[in-house]
Amino acid sequence: MLQSSYLKVLDGRAAFDGRSSFRTWLFAVIRRTAAEHRRRRMLRRLWPMRVALDGAGEPVDPAPDAAAALGREESNERLRSALAVLPRRQREVLHLVFYQELSIREAAGVLAISIGSARVHYERGKSRLRTLLGTEGDA
Repeated sequence: MLQSSYLKVLDGRAAFDGRSSFRTWLFAVIRRTAAEHRRRRMLRRLWPMRVALDGAGEPVDPAPDAAAALGREESNERLRSALAVLPRRQREVLHLVFYQELSIREAAGVLAISIGSARVHYERGKSRLRTLLGTEGDA
């Protein structure tokens, strides 16, 4: 984890802009790198389940956790439906942050909006998703 973080700094993918202390910035780089590793690990675990399902959504080879995989697929469909209800800007910011793995600052740059506006769309979008999906935890 630390090595990946240091490589980001050395490669210039993470640049210190002086708006915080160096220590705070470095911990943020490490935290984001850890989050990226967690996401990748989760996607690697989910990929075999996705491949095991045919086009109809039925397991090709029934496995003990096939019911769990179908439950996740239903959850994914609920999430896609909830995202479709969100306003365009909220949906775009959430997509860039969660699926494209950009920071809110980077998403703001892509969308050509201020960082404050991106944060507001991000928080409102997450809040609305929690309401639509009926969950209490972070989206």
